[in-house]
Amino acid sequence: MPIYHKLGLIPPKRHTIFENPKGGIYYEQLFGTEGFNSHSSLMYEVHRPTQVKEILKSYSVAPKIAIDKNIKSLLLQGFQVSPQDDFLDSRKAMLLNSDCTIGLAAPKKSLRSYFYKNADADEMIFVHRGTGTLRTFLGNIPFEYGDYLIIPRGMIYQIDFDTEDNRLLYVESSAPFHTPLRYKSSSGQLLEHSPFCERDFKLPQDLETFDEKGDFLIKVKKEGMMHEIIYATHPFDVIGWDGYNFPYGFSIHNFEPITGRVHQPPPVHQTFETASFVVCSFVPRKYDYHPKSIPAPYNHSNVDSDEMLYYVDGDFMSRNNIEQGHITLHPKGIPHGPAPGAYERSIGHTETQELAVMVDTFRPLMVTEDAMRIDDGKYYKSWVD
Repeated sequence: MPIYHKLGLIPPKRHTIFENPKGGIYYEQLFGTEGFNSHSSLMYEVHRPTQVKEILKSYSVAPKIAIDKNIKSLLLQGFQVSPQDDFLDSRKAMLLNSDCTIGLAAPKKSLRSYFYKNADADEMIFVHRGTGTLRTFLGNIPFEYGDYLIIPRGMIYQIDFDTEDNRLLYVESSAPFHTPLRYKSSSGQLLEHSPFCERDFKLPQDLETFDEKGDFLIKVKKEGMMHEIIYATHPFDVIGWDGYNFPYGFSIHNFEPITGRVHQPPPVHQTFETASFVVCSFVPRKYDYHPKSIPAPYNHSNVDSDEMLYYVDGDFMSRNNIEQGHITLHPKGIPHGPAPGAYERSIGHTETQELAVMVDTFRPLMVTEDAMRIDDGKYYKSWVD
């Protein structure tokens, strides 16, 4: 995240004595990525963050693959994923490759009985239903319907939900999430042509500092395994920090659409990018205003990417029989486009209220067994007249 941010108490100079008024000193921890060559934050903690008391157990959480080389377009009925009490148990991987995992979750209970850390991947959580607070050792972020939550790898967190009706789309990425390079100046500031600006981000606030010793369970995901580790001190014992590596939120409702006289290509909807995929936000917008424009997207071939589209709300003009929570997958190798009749039906319309999240991956996506359980089985034939 190319914005400097700080919370709590920090000394005037890095790597110098920072005295604890209760006695002793605070302990530094550098929370960084890519060795020492990318974004980092420098934290000051009440206790040493290295006190592992016990490793209880380790077990596989690797998704089970149903189709490893897929050519079929799919429609996954996302709201058929059953709600579960536990946050991690509720997460069901749908599509994945070596770069990312795309999944759905319907957690009913807050994550409070343990702490969670993804040691392999940065996480993006899109909040379709629910409100609450993301709690981390770098501060808290309130969230609501339409929020993206970006959680850097290695971040220890918990989540509080206000109700039991929660629906989440999540993406785990082996590469960090960035705002698109073409939106930014050489120093990283978002430029005037960007569809959002720094004011739109939800940065961590309300730093909670716990000076507690005991047995604190942290579940750490690493290389397809979940490791249950007991730490001797509370993970949220940070007294202060500053830097550029921290979680943040962004509301899809703050994405300002880019429109034109004729139909604009998907990159105008781009919100985040990594080295291996992009994330786009389709939001309510005016349609093209050329007198002979065709608002519906033209047919196009997925030559270099698999396209996953998650439908959030509104009238999805280009497809028939699409509902909230549906996922469509259009794999590379075959063209796709509007449903029969949608191209013609769009002519003369002036605006859309659709809301959707798209992930285009540069490597093919495998399909999990959990995904096939909610596949409608016939979507790939939906372009036949």
